[in-house]
Amino acid sequence: MQKRLSLWLYLVFLSTGISLAQPTEKLIKVIVAADHTDWTYKTGEKVKFTISVLQNGNPVKNAKIKYEIGPEKMEPTKKETIMLASGSQTIDAGTMNTAGFLRCVAIAEIDGKEYRNLATAGFNPTDIQPTAANPADFDTFWDNAKADLAKIPLDAKMTLLPERCTEKVNVYQVNIQNFALGTRLYGILCIPKKEGKYPALLQVPGAGVRPYYGDVANAEKGIITLQIGIHGIPVNLDPQVYADLGRGILNGYPNYNLDDKNRFFYKRVYMGCVRANDFLVSLTQFDGKNLAVTGGSQGGALSIVTAALDNRVKWLGAFYPAISDVTGYLNGRAGGWPHYFDKTGLAFNNKKEKIETVGYYDVVNFARRLSIPGIYSWGYNDETCPPTSMYAAYNTIKAPKELYLALETGHWTYPEQREKITNWLLEKMME
Repeated sequence: MQKRLSLWLYLVFLSTGISLAQPTEKLIKVIVAADHTDWTYKTGEKVKFTISVLQNGNPVKNAKIKYEIGPEKMEPTKKETIMLASGSQTIDAGTMNTAGFLRCVAIAEIDGKEYRNLATAGFNPTDIQPTAANPADFDTFWDNAKADLAKIPLDAKMTLLPERCTEKVNVYQVNIQNFALGTRLYGILCIPKKEGKYPALLQVPGAGVRPYYGDVANAEKGIITLQIGIHGIPVNLDPQVYADLGRGILNGYPNYNLDDKNRFFYKRVYMGCVRANDFLVSLTQFDGKNLAVTGGSQGGALSIVTAALDNRVKWLGAFYPAISDVTGYLNGRAGGWPHYFDKTGLAFNNKKEKIETVGYYDVVNFARRLSIPGIYSWGYNDETCPPTSMYAAYNTIKAPKELYLALETGHWTYPEQREKITNWLLEKMME
């Protein structure tokens, strides 16, 4: 049973784009820790970071360390190379006078190899306010988009995948019409074989291009599950097809048509999530009331967006949501993935039309409109979706919310995080 659960977790989080495992263990371990056990401080309060280098559990004496300290994703305010005579040293890092995160990155050089780790101190994180503009016609824009979507026939096609079916579950590739005539949305649907009415769980994907496998394990527990792709291509092709697309025509897709709010790539994606729910609620096996959505990173963003756009959704679970407060960089602090306005993207994206477009798609503006309970999880050390950006969205949520922190995690999860969110969703859906 435990092996089957582990396999299920692997397949679910692989296909939804949620990073599964902590970084690979190495012979030399660099450990960075803030001096508060919860890594959280009040603004103006000083923080100290302790850097240790270990091998076989013992300190590596006279280890050479390069470290830098500064607000996450920003230029460091302090850089130094030191020798750790005893294998460990505590560094005075100063403080922050505004709500945010201060990060210490340490790199040890041992026998010609580099070993890296980091720790991040949060200063009044629940006080972080978003920088994202909230367009006056935001609700009208999305109401019109949903009205246009409703005019498009669902035209659902289901293809049984016998090799993936089990004694208790039928597995299908689903092919439905998306936001415009002739556009398609693909996914893997798992439905319990036993006659009855069941809750439904929409699983939305992280960034990238990949096949999907279906969440059979939850379906065997009595849940209809649907994992969707966002690129309008079948999701059961040879993996090499997705690798080629990811390096080719779909390389950089989050930037497509960023200068036009009506043609921006994520409009079809957000509408595709609503369309996936159209399909789920149309199934005769759906119980008519219990619908949830979950995902990580890009999928964390899509979970919040879908729940805000579609009042049929009753619960959401989001891991480290991306596309959150992306304009942070324009205001002197970290912004969310895809980092449209960091020092790399600024030359291309610092344009009036693009800045206006992101206001209609930033997760902050969907989070502030949530009305259903949700559970969220991330860590302070996330370098892909900076915690400043995630808190900017989380702090706007007025609906019931629960945050499960795993402080030292980056853009990956511990099993305990995955179990917490999954069990929370299942309990709600199966009540």
